[in-house]
Amino acid sequence: MHDEKARHAALTPEAMADPPTLAAEDAPSSPSHSEPYAEFARADLPPWALVRYRMDPAEVADVAAAVGAALDTQRASIKPDSRVCLAAGSRGIDRIDEVVRAAVAWVRAAGAEVFVVPAMGSHGGATREGQLEVLASYGITPESIGCEIRSSMDTVELGEVRPGVPVFIDRLAFEGADAIIPINRVKPHTDFVGDIESGLMKMIAIGLGKQRGAHSLHRQGFDTFAQLVPQTAEYTVSKVNIPFGLALVENGYARLWQIEAVPAARLRERERDLLLMARERMARLPFGTIDVVVLDYIGKDISGLGMDSNVVGRYYSGPTGAGPNIQRIVVRDLTAETEGNAVGIGMADVVLRRAVEKMDAHKTYMNTITAKTPEGARIALTVDTDRQALAVALACCVRVEPSEARIVRIRDTKHVDLMYVTEPALAELLATGRAEVIRPLGPIDFDQAGMFTASME
Repeated sequence: MHDEKARHAALTPEAMADPPTLAAEDAPSSPSHSEPYAEFARADLPPWALVRYRMDPAEVADVAAAVGAALDTQRASIKPDSRVCLAAGSRGIDRIDEVVRAAVAWVRAAGAEVFVVPAMGSHGGATREGQLEVLASYGITPESIGCEIRSSMDTVELGEVRPGVPVFIDRLAFEGADAIIPINRVKPHTDFVGDIESGLMKMIAIGLGKQRGAHSLHRQGFDTFAQLVPQTAEYTVSKVNIPFGLALVENGYARLWQIEAVPAARLRERERDLLLMARERMARLPFGTIDVVVLDYIGKDISGLGMDSNVVGRYYSGPTGAGPNIQRIVVRDLTAETEGNAVGIGMADVVLRRAVEKMDAHKTYMNTITAKTPEGARIALTVDTDRQALAVALACCVRVEPSEARIVRIRDTKHVDLMYVTEPALAELLATGRAEVIRPLGPIDFDQAGMFTASME
């Protein structure tokens, strides 16, 4: 824990003075005086340790068997010789290709025809080709799942759930199928809180509505979503044959924990229960306060917001009240799987230039425009190296001596089982009884290019 006197004491002129100059051979990783922000980078940093944080490891071992068992409970809903559309599209779901492949096989075994449509609102740049590319990045292709994938941004308007709020559904699904089965993960949402957040009902209301459906709901504002999403889903179910959905819940390691077929008649009630289960098992940063969090990656495969607001306790508008109180966030890179969609980068305080250069403006802008959150694409202070990023982030903190800073580095907000933790925060983590040091305290080192030498492995 911090020494509170040190945290609240103003820096003295002596503390702000430059330290004695060292010979190059004595400090090979010290920044050059000509390097940008060197005046901040010369501050002493606390040592950090690599720690493994343990969570409940229970998971689905045999995906095909679990999918089959879940769908068997709804076999009476699928008629032989009928046409069934499977809707898939949320990013980052564990083994989603196996789930879809098993669902395709089950529908065929039930004697029905089957095809898949992307159900992802405006993702993939809101284009037919882009959404096929997104599915392919999950491993979902006609060859891998054994059936046709039909992609289009065309929709059918079903009516209005509220005055001025039209409801849309994918035209190919609506006109080409006798039954539509959404497949989605149930989890806490990053932009709003309610009994129903991200899951089957949101996919029905927004994902299957394509860009027009997503736009229709998002223009009402996230403050309406807790009521509007389930209302829209129920309205759609009243107009379209959606006999049930296949709900997926993950554990804290982002591994499938439960697979369940939820009948339409119990959709709202059961999804509410599954959301509570998901919230209990989600990954968290087990700290009260953190001065700087370093995220190696953000991306749509990590979270719909690039970084999960439920983990970092922050949204565009400020602290969420959940999760640790974090002063500054550093983003080092984008995942390859996000394919340039940098939505959520606007929550960071400092970013590396390589992340900014990988940003696909069109994909990012389409996502943020549809969501009515242009702040999600704003670019924070941009630097070239890890050393600069950490130095600038610490310089932007209040009441923090760099040598006593509580710094946590993780791969991303979906994977918190491995983390670097500086000495001032280490005792708090170990006190949980769920953490073990796997690499002892050592200096935060940088290579000649100013990048971290320590890996997350």
